[in-house]
Amino acid sequence: MILFLAGTSDARALAIQLQNQGFPLLATVVTESAAESLNAHHIPYQVGRLSVDDMMALIQKQKMTCVIDASHPYAEEASKTAMAAAQACDIPYIRYERPGEQFISPLITEVESYEEAAKLAQSHKGTIMLTTGSKTLEIFTKYLMRDEIRLICRMLPNIGNMEKCQRLGIKQKDIIALQGPFSESLNKALCEQYNVTLLITKESGKVGSVDEKMTAALQLGIPVIIIKRPAIEYKNFGTSFEEVTQLLGGFIHGKHEL
Repeated sequence: MILFLAGTSDARALAIQLQNQGFPLLATVVTESAAESLNAHHIPYQVGRLSVDDMMALIQKQKMTCVIDASHPYAEEASKTAMAAAQACDIPYIRYERPGEQFISPLITEVESYEEAAKLAQSHKGTIMLTTGSKTLEIFTKYLMRDEIRLICRMLPNIGNMEKCQRLGIKQKDIIALQGPFSESLNKALCEQYNVTLLITKESGKVGSVDEKMTAALQLGIPVIIIKRPAIEYKNFGTSFEEVTQLLGGFIHGKHEL
């Protein structure tokens, strides 16, 4: 059986494909909503974040033979946990990550971290649209809740996110609670509606709809701060379903060292 970290919509599509190809797997997801597509295809899953010890115990209990890490490109801790657990249990680790996108424009500034993005943006005067999710919201409110800045936060419409916004002092009028993917025209309309003068986003890839965000902002002449993906050195790395299947087949038939 395969332990499969299903962190994105395309990851869950990969899980479905692998099951259809005859690979038994147990998927882990962070939220119940993320599990809906897995449940619809009768893929066993469990909800909740796992520590290294938790993951090792699960691997041993279920006699897992491989870990496929298809967590979100920015879920750095999840990847480190999966690599450590696989190594400790002496089973193969495979990383699937959606391909990155490259954008070239004088309006784009690339940074290495959320905090670097927040510090860079704090001298801005105007309306900043934040599309990096709720997990690192505290970093941005720390630097950007200023009189000269209106911080518009776009995130998933769940109770936890709304409670977090309330706790951090973000006003209801400054919250866009919608679930994507968003079209280019909707991104453009939201930027125009809120008179956005700076966009902060992540390089989450084409499936993450970064194309539509970036294109809309650049067409409107809006500067963009883009946070690069974490620099992690992965083993057995693939950016397509075919590459993952080949790596998996190689381990099963002994073509790769464990």
